[in-house]
Amino acid sequence: MAKHALGWVGAGGRMGFAMAKRLLAAGHEVSVYNRTRSKVEPLAEHGATVVDSLSELRNLDIVFTTVSASDDLIAVCTGPEGLLATGSSPKLIIDCSSVSEEASSQVRAAAAKLGVDMLAAPVSGNAKVVSAGKLTIVASGPRKSFEMAEPYLQALGVGVTYVGEGELARMVKICHNLLLGVVAQSLAEITVLAEKGGVKRSAFLEFINNSVMGSQFSRYKTPAFVNLDWTPTFTPVLLRKDLDLGLKAAKELGVPLPVTKVTRGEVDKLVQAGHTDCDFAILIEQAANASGLKLTPENVAVDDGLKKKSA
Repeated sequence: MAKHALGWVGAGGRMGFAMAKRLLAAGHEVSVYNRTRSKVEPLAEHGATVVDSLSELRNLDIVFTTVSASDDLIAVCTGPEGLLATGSSPKLIIDCSSVSEEASSQVRAAAAKLGVDMLAAPVSGNAKVVSAGKLTIVASGPRKSFEMAEPYLQALGVGVTYVGEGELARMVKICHNLLLGVVAQSLAEITVLAEKGGVKRSAFLEFINNSVMGSQFSRYKTPAFVNLDWTPTFTPVLLRKDLDLGLKAAKELGVPLPVTKVTRGEVDKLVQAGHTDCDFAILIEQAANASGLKLTPENVAVDDGLKKKSA
């Protein structure tokens, strides 16, 4: 495999940090940038080169981006000091964020004018999933660029799915996160029903996880539901953003999403109540409160289904 010089924008976030760390562990050379330098300095211990500006990444072969919102992607790529500003540009930009198709298309068009390719490569999982080596990725863009990037994408997790040209990966990821929200809300309220009927959360979720209804998602959310640990992996604010993106696309395409609309309302209640920097698994606490049930941590060891791998 030909070696390429890699860069990472947003490596100070939970996901960016964990993903960049995996590339470093796989022996790749990675330069990292984050607006707050201190958040990426620990990656230097793993072999990363910490840079102070986006301009220092422009002469690299491939630059990954993990940012929080559409406007952030536009800024880091097309802003005055961005990756596509005057001067040299990377050969390929790979965006692993959850952003709108419109923002991604805008950056793709700006890149194309400079002869730079772009892959949309949003991911499924959180930082714990990345560290366990179980991240999955969906990618779209030029096939030749995907083939160039595939070894690096494979190093990030267990599977990469190429779905075609343009922004198709964005649609896949938005649909994925709609399902994420709907499943989380359903699992939360149904677990509350079981507990109010006299069943311990740990017992109910153990049964579900061993049944045909169990999934990697239900397993790794079980410790939070059982022990009420709201350490954030994905916040209600970010989930609401993705639900809004999905509902916008559904309106444009004429697809009614009644269950998703209800879920969006429940997530919005969390945000309005000030639950903005916790894990979205706190949906179970909201469902319990609405049912007149006071939840308490069970304080038991629960398998999250993630077998740790070195990273």
